[in-house]
Amino acid sequence: MTTQSAPAGAPPTEHHDPAEEFLDRQTVGRRIQGTLHKYPALSPALVLLVSIVAFGMLNDRFVRPENLSLITQQVAVVGALAVGQTLIILTAGIDLSVGYIMVLGSMVMAQTASANGVPGPVALALGLVVGLLAGLVNGLLVTRLKLPPFIVTLGTLNIFLALTLLYSKGATVRGSDMPALLTSTGATFAIGQVRITAGVVLMVVMYAGIAYALGQTAWGRHVYAVGDDKDAARLAGIAVSRVLLSVYVVAGASFAMAGWILIGRINAASPNAGADANLDSITAVVIGGTSLFGGRGTVWGSLLGALIVGVFRNGLALAGLDVLYQTLAVGVLVIVAVSLDQWIRKGRA
Repeated sequence: MTTQSAPAGAPPTEHHDPAEEFLDRQTVGRRIQGTLHKYPALSPALVLLVSIVAFGMLNDRFVRPENLSLITQQVAVVGALAVGQTLIILTAGIDLSVGYIMVLGSMVMAQTASANGVPGPVALALGLVVGLLAGLVNGLLVTRLKLPPFIVTLGTLNIFLALTLLYSKGATVRGSDMPALLTSTGATFAIGQVRITAGVVLMVVMYAGIAYALGQTAWGRHVYAVGDDKDAARLAGIAVSRVLLSVYVVAGASFAMAGWILIGRINAASPNAGADANLDSITAVVIGGTSLFGGRGTVWGSLLGALIVGVFRNGLALAGLDVLYQTLAVGVLVIVAVSLDQWIRKGRA
């Protein structure tokens, strides 16, 4: 904006420079990038809404209460795993061992209760301790030996799998042989016409607890800061190694809780359960808008991502498509989600 000279006694006149107006004007694309960067869960929420509407129009059975109940029950295990996976990915890490930490924890719960006669609460506590210790091992290898999380968890994936098979001797423990507490996550109750399991409620409680910790505590702010820029976080006085270690330990506990939900879901504890859970948890987090480069995302977005995967698999199955096409669709979703993340990060730069 410039001021033109005016005769003496006359008020100065002003006019707008068109060039300045053009520079201040944001393009629609830049505005969308900024909005998606500020609200990471917005894009998966829109995808979920559109998916539900589209599949509901293709097949009216999709929106029936019993089918919606089935979808929520199916995503409970992967959704619970995505809680811990979100924490790790927020710090620019990744955990490939999540599924086998879950299975090892579930087998310890089941075996100690059925074979050794340990009371249900004690068996559950032992399973949680196993999850904590597994997360501690991963965290120590990442923070003390400075190894890449991908390599660390690729190695511990095989270690935890071997420990599970050695401990269980490859045998499945039936739900009838366990205390009622361990299978209680499979109990259902009605909310209107939709039936929900206790495992789904437990999963939502986990999300609420971690969402509060990330959004309302200093620890949560440190997690985001470490994921965004470790060097800058260290210069700001944040104990980066301590934050990373705590993230892996908390994640390990959440994986063990997922093991409890898994027992209720299948009414058994099997060493062969959750074979695809490692990649499914990463898929849910990525589709949910959490950046693989760390520092951006929300835990609620991961729940939306798990629901999107569940909706696509269920909707395509009702449409009569082969399971291979369901897997193909999920793969396309992952690529689109990562591409969108790259686009949003460019907008930030």
